[in-house]
Parts: sequence; C-alpha cells; structure tokens
Amino acid sequence: MKTVLITGATSGFGKAMAEKFAANNHNVIITGRRADRLDDLSKQLRSAYSVKVHSLVFDVRDRKAVFAAIEELPDAFRNIDILINNAGLALGRDYFEDAETEDWEIMIDTNVKGVMYVTKAVIPGMIARKQGHIINMGSIAGKEVYEKGNGYCASKYALDALSQSMRVDLLRHQIKVTAIHPGAAETEFSMVRFKGNAAAAEKIYDGYQPLSAADVADVVYYTSTLPPHVCINDLVLTCLAQANSFYLHK
Repeated sequence: MKTVLITGATSGFGKAMAEKFAANNHNVIITGRRADRLDDLSKQLRSAYSVKVHSLVFDVRDRKAVFAAIEELPDAFRNIDILINNAGLALGRDYFEDAETEDWEIMIDTNVKGVMYVTKAVIPGMIARKQGHIINMGSIAGKEVYEKGNGYCASKYALDALSQSMRVDLLRHQIKVTAIHPGAAETEFSMVRFKGNAAAAEKIYDGYQPLSAADVADVVYYTSTLPPHVCINDLVLTCLAQANSFYLHK
C-alpha cells in the first residue's frame, strides 16, 4: 500500500487516476479547487475501496496555499510515495496575435509554476527517505507545436524540460521522474479550452475514438508498478487514430 498525491483530481485524468490507485489498495490525497467534487470523490473511494482518502482544496497557482496544505497533512498521509502532477489546462485556440495574454498567464502559472510549487513542497520527504516517484502529466503539445497552440504548447514544452531537469537533479536522491504525454482525450479539457462552447469542444472528437480518462489512468498506474530499479522516463500516448499532433485518421 502506497500513498499517492494527485493534483487536479476533481475530473478527467485526475479523477480516473484516483479511482485506479484506490482500486489497487493505495491511499490517496486528492487536490483541486472544487471542494464539493472532492468531497463526493472522497466518499466514493472510501465506500468502494475501503482506502484512506484525504482531500486538499487549493489552486496550484497559489504558492503559499500549496506549501501550507502540504505542511499541514495529517501524519497518516505525510509519507507521499507517488506525486502525480496532473493539474493543468488549455485556454483558447487562437492565432498568436489574437490570443488573450491572461490565458497565457493562467496556463504558464498552472501548467509550469504549479508543478514546480507542488513538487518543491512534496520532495523533502522523498529525499529524506531516498525514494519516491514523480509523474508529470504533459501533452503531445509539448512535443510538436501546432497552429493556434502557442501558449499551451509553450507551457507543455516547458513542462517537458522541467521533467528532464527534475530527473537529472533528483537522480542522486533515487527519485524516479516520469513524464507522460497524452494525445487527444475526451474529458472536460476541450470544454475548458473553448470556454464552455460545447459545439466547438465536441467537434474536436468527431469521426474517431479518442483516449478516455480511464485509458490514461491505466498507463499512469502501470508506470508506478515497475521494480525499484526501473523508470519509464518519457512516454507519449495516443489513440490508434492519432499519429502525432498533426495526423488524425477520421
């Protein structure tokens, strides 16, 4: 039994990962901004799997809130074995000159600085125990730049570099760092990106079967089950219909 901290657990990948790890008898710390959803998920996981669940309500962009929440964890949850930096988002799909600068700032603050804050708060315990696994949820947008992806692609490229840097710097502490880069997946992601425009969000998945949140959770869980001397460093995951950021068979 391990203790797993998952950021952005109120929906999508994060929720599916919380369910996957709990189903395999791991205790989970779930975080997010929506307290009602965290409460519902906590009850569901305890009832279905009889594991320990602790929820933390904070925005990963808020550095002080992040450190305060981690510092105040109950003793039963302090030894975090696996950190999954899942909280992230895309906002807007615009040409560079038309993009909202506020959207850029939110994406950089969430997708990059938020990962840095949470990891910085969690790793002292991993370093002290000389073990731990950090899993950063990237995107194929961090591997190939596509039209109208400017700010989001920049944030995911930065996360890719950050994951590589963590892996190098934390090597001497025997901490694993895995970066997982999903392609098209049907979650709330597109609704957020298109700011509630359901028609635009649904059109993204027309004509093919995208990944599901459960598909991604299965892969994330697998990377955590390998022997102590084995680490999956970097993994790109797409549905069968998607070759890369540009090519989809519909």
